[in-house]
Amino acid sequence: MEKRSILHMFDPMPNNSPFDINMAMDAGFDVLMPYSNVKLDSVYRLTQDAIFSRGPAGVKRTAIFLGGRDLGLAMDMLDTCQQAMVPPFEVSVFADPSGAFTTAAALVACVEKALKDKHGKNLSECNALVFGGTGPVGIATGIIASLAGAKTALVDHLLLENAEEVAKAYNRRFACTLTGACASSEAEKIQLVANADIVFCAAKAGIQVLSSAVLKEAHQLKVAGDVNAVPPLGIEGIKRSDAGAPLIHAGNAQGAVGVGALAVGNVKYQLQNEMLKLMLSTERPLYLDFRQAFDKAREIV
Repeated sequence: MEKRSILHMFDPMPNNSPFDINMAMDAGFDVLMPYSNVKLDSVYRLTQDAIFSRGPAGVKRTAIFLGGRDLGLAMDMLDTCQQAMVPPFEVSVFADPSGAFTTAAALVACVEKALKDKHGKNLSECNALVFGGTGPVGIATGIIASLAGAKTALVDHLLLENAEEVAKAYNRRFACTLTGACASSEAEKIQLVANADIVFCAAKAGIQVLSSAVLKEAHQLKVAGDVNAVPPLGIEGIKRSDAGAPLIHAGNAQGAVGVGALAVGNVKYQLQNEMLKLMLSTERPLYLDFRQAFDKAREIV
């Protein structure tokens, strides 16, 4: 009789995400075991508790999901999980803190597709801005876009120093080339978007980041992507379901297009589902983060 599948869900926050629990159940795991307030120094022991209790056949039906909101901590937890494995007692691990890795991978993949389809260009030919760039989705978006070749700036709405500090920290970690920027006023936003080919909006839900007045000055803009589905949307003029529709307020002759939150969300949902299913179907252990998520998102779009 085949053992039931178990997903151990380690989360440093007080509560595990209901979204992640729903997604894991829908992906086909039989048993979900959430753990809250998990500290990094507990991960090694928890991992070994999970791998040694089921035997070589059971570990193939066992996996670990890493949540939380801190991208760096999630990657440290992923590294610790991998260090704790003792082959053949080895299970797959998937890090997706705050859903940021799958959301960012879906956003960049959707924007990349619109860029190729509408303008015949690659990310490596573009200047990109990430508004909401110091939050989890924004940071992940910036890392993915930078590693794909885009000249990428993380934009903070209050402090330049904060954006620069975050950019430097993740450049050291992932060998990307992020820079920091600040846009605390309409004038500063106009100055930034004037030279942007791509705008990613990953700011908090219900906050309009780019108004029509700012977009009119975006003379170089080719694609704008927004993950905010709560009114007011992050970029004025983008509809939730847009997947390369004309961006009506962009003030250029470049044929700028928009990608909306539902278009991104559809890919994100498929992506997280596929990543979770991979851990159930693989014959060898997988260690999954934003890099594998972006590869899979490109396949989906």
